Amino acid sequence: QVQLVESGGGLVQRGGSLRLSCAASGTIFRIDPMGWFRQGPGTQRDLVATVESDGTTNVADSVKGRVTISRDNEKNTVTLQMNSLKPEDTAVYYCYAAILDWSHRVRDYWGQGTQVTVSS
Repeated sequence: QVQLVESGGGLVQRGGSLRLSCAASGTIFRIDPMGWFRQGPGTQRDLVATVESDGTTNVADSVKGRVTISRDNEKNTVTLQMNSLKPEDTAVYYCYAAILDWSHRVRDYWGQGTQVTVSS
């Protein structure tokens, strides 16, 4: 089985910073891509940023310049550093990974979600 476990998140004031981390465990042959999505109240789940195993990143325009995504391919971890946070960044943040797993198929996996709240 494969599991994504997130850490980080919490309450921060406008202009503050937060760091989210996610670790994938289980029978994993390859992860591409790995990253973060978010879902605010009454909204759909949207891309924040993803990173490929070769380091190629895809970052949403809404957070570009304010977030840095990185991964450790050996440890199967991904980290999202968020700076200059705004109240509109408030959402549940979900770790995402497309994983070639024990079934020898690529499956989408999601973490349980971690709340990020930015106060004004």
